[in-house]
Amino acid sequence: MAGPLNGIKVLDLSRILAGPWATQVLADYGAEVWKIERPEKGDDTRHWGPPYVKNEQGDNTAESAYYIAANRGKKSIEVDMTTSAGQAAIYKLVQQADIVVENYKVGGLKKYGLDYESIKNIRNDVIYCSITGFGQNGPYANRAGYDAMIQAMGGLMSITGEKDNLPGGGPQKVGVATTDLMTGMYAVSGILAALYHRTQTNEGQQIDIALLDTQVACLANQGSSYLVSGEVPQRLGSAHPNIVPYQAMKVQDGYILLAVGNDEQFKKCCNVLGCSEVGESKEFATNALRVKHRETLIPILESYFLNGKLDAWLTALSEVHVPCGPINSIDRVFENPQIKHRNMAFELDHPTAGKVPQVGNPVRFSQTPINYHAAPPILGQHTDEILKSK
Repeated sequence: MAGPLNGIKVLDLSRILAGPWATQVLADYGAEVWKIERPEKGDDTRHWGPPYVKNEQGDNTAESAYYIAANRGKKSIEVDMTTSAGQAAIYKLVQQADIVVENYKVGGLKKYGLDYESIKNIRNDVIYCSITGFGQNGPYANRAGYDAMIQAMGGLMSITGEKDNLPGGGPQKVGVATTDLMTGMYAVSGILAALYHRTQTNEGQQIDIALLDTQVACLANQGSSYLVSGEVPQRLGSAHPNIVPYQAMKVQDGYILLAVGNDEQFKKCCNVLGCSEVGESKEFATNALRVKHRETLIPILESYFLNGKLDAWLTALSEVHVPCGPINSIDRVFENPQIKHRNMAFELDHPTAGKVPQVGNPVRFSQTPINYHAAPPILGQHTDEILKSK
């Protein structure tokens, strides 16, 4: 079945992660995505390894695991945009493209005639999404931006990691490029909103989306808490700044993540632990009081959790509907029966590797299900097919 974006064509001038993540989602939704790549080198992430995908003989291919995470469903076209011939080839694609996605530095495409104003002259209803580190204007507009530095600048690292006075304390970046990924998702939502606007008005537009803006937006309750209270949020390890108990707890054979969301769940948790008097204590009767008395409460609960093992606590707490879960390593994630049932890992046929593993899109459409039709392309795989047909 055709996806919900069947018939939509995307010219993808982006590379690395934020832009390719956005265009992969659009490809999952059924859009035809033309990935423009530098001759011989291609997207930088092709070479960001090891690990690399192996061919059927067990040898490394030219595609890294990083690259295949963000480029399925696309068609790779080798074009040298620095040449007049390359620019002419891209112009032909622009005439048919509904969407252009790029993540060059501000003004970086103007010298090639591929900036928004130039592209708009070729197709005036185009939706042109520009992803940069800091946006199209402002004092930092001309700076380059990368995920880790934006996690730092945007405040995320100041609230991620253990307290400074604990072993291993200090700022930490998140284990995946979360700012890039969220920027890609905001780009998708912006593009879809612009597409809807175009159906009403026949107008195209430019979308200006910045990594730093995205990271600040994604501070969410932490940013709001600062603006409301004036108090600067601090690192709390796995603990939650506004809910208690909501953190990892040590048990006899590992850790459990406890996520108590209301007063009734707290009482049930204490009953399961065998400390019902704690659940009935006026000192801990409400979440606000538990936040206030966090340093007293958490050691008490930890002492009870150490009386049992992980699976026993998971079973007992789940039976009374207290939210909790194991802290899984990545291998255990993909062995989880729920993840298997939801088909979150699958394989696609690949021209040199036989098959390549993929992680699924979490969106489930009832009428236009996602059809994973093509593996991440090898460099230039579709150059002749696309350019000779346009």
